[in-house]
Amino acid sequence: MTPEALRWGPKFFHERYKRPIYITENGLALRDWVALDGKVHDPQRIDFTTRYLRELRRAVGEGVPVQGYFHWSILDNFEWAEGYKQRFGLVYVDYDTQVRTPKDSFAWYAQVIATNGAALG
Repeated sequence: MTPEALRWGPKFFHERYKRPIYITENGLALRDWVALDGKVHDPQRIDFTTRYLRELRRAVGEGVPVQGYFHWSILDNFEWAEGYKQRFGLVYVDYDTQVRTPKDSFAWYAQVIATNGAALG
């Protein structure tokens, strides 16, 4: 796994198949938790996603027609390989109470969307 995969993979598939590209899952599994301040701090997910989206932006700049990008995933959920141990979402789900807490990455990603990627630096 390397951020450059999100540049070279779409580039390869577009050159080979001449079709638009949709990234349907990209994200990072972590053992997130609600901190004492009531928030979920996940700087690793923000760093990971920033690096990958910068590479995808490079692919777009090189002419790859990326039509969509979907983060993996919006909500924490059951994962077949990891069960409930790892968390994938931008929103923390307390599985016992179903209370949802937006993570730091949620607000960050909203800013990335609102700025059409300018927040990536």
